[in-house]
Amino acid sequence: MQLSDFDFDLPEALIALRPVRPRPASRLLVAAGGATHDSHVRDLPGWLRPGDLLVFNDTRVIPARLFGERRRETRDGAGVARIEVTLIRRDGSDLWSALVRPARRLAPGDVIRFADGLAAEVVAPPAEGETRLRFDRGGEALDAAIGRTGVMPLPPYIAQKRPADAQDAEDYQTIFARRPGSVAAPTASLHFDEALVGRLAEAGVLSARVTLHVGAGTFLPVKTEAIAEHRMHAEWGEIAPETAEAINAARAAGGRIIPVGTTALRLIESAADAGGRLAPWTGETDIFITPGYRFRIADGLMTNFHLPKSTLFMLVSALMGLPRMQALYAHAIRERYRFFSYGDSSLLIPDRG
Repeated sequence: MQLSDFDFDLPEALIALRPVRPRPASRLLVAAGGATHDSHVRDLPGWLRPGDLLVFNDTRVIPARLFGERRRETRDGAGVARIEVTLIRRDGSDLWSALVRPARRLAPGDVIRFADGLAAEVVAPPAEGETRLRFDRGGEALDAAIGRTGVMPLPPYIAQKRPADAQDAEDYQTIFARRPGSVAAPTASLHFDEALVGRLAEAGVLSARVTLHVGAGTFLPVKTEAIAEHRMHAEWGEIAPETAEAINAARAAGGRIIPVGTTALRLIESAADAGGRLAPWTGETDIFITPGYRFRIADGLMTNFHLPKSTLFMLVSALMGLPRMQALYAHAIRERYRFFSYGDSSLLIPDRG
């Protein structure tokens, strides 16, 4: 298939710059049994069955955008360049790979100085868009410094419209966030609050937690027209023994396994065997799900609305079929659903006959 197969026209006015409040007040487009329904996230318990299991990603977004200066002595004195760093992958206690702007201003040995006395040395030149940085401290001390000096790494389509602010520290974090490591939120889970989680449990809907630290690669565009030539960035994930057991038990009892977000779906599909059984799992996944993929364990998906030509729109097209997704997105655009990270959501249940 070609990249152009996954293109569509999206009015810029439908790109959400702030979430709705309360969180479950977001709209929910339900596609199940061949039918399409306009609903709200607060009504989710009515769309699920007792025994269904929702899989949440408990990763926590770190304030991964840092702003600093590089100083270099020149013939005319000290040359100063302002540098923006987005951390994307931890490679060691004091070592991070990062997206750096402007990368052309940096060379190995340069030191970037941030607020609060934090500093990092460029230890490798940019390669495939990434620069490797070694900070002047490691472990928890580095985590604390990043927490004090960094800001939330809002997606590019929001950051281009407005800067991150104090409200984003709450808005761009899910109520399930426990394990720091992501540079992007698992946004489908942003629609949940404690009250909705309680109502789902009362309705007999089960839940389990997995961890997938979302990398900045989720925002990188596909640059190859032949989608089979695209290579995904690897992301680290973990499925605990008790989580694998809970998911296997729910499936054996006839419950549907419905990941909340593409991150949770990609992780359980990476870990499941050909028979749909899940085992405890730790490692990196670069799974790329496109039409033609045979799903092993996911029976549906709750997810936000994705960018044209994105790997995530390809994933939902693999689940539902490309013609069905094109029709669903056309409906969402006509009905003025809000798109992307702070936008509305959808519940996709394929008809597997």
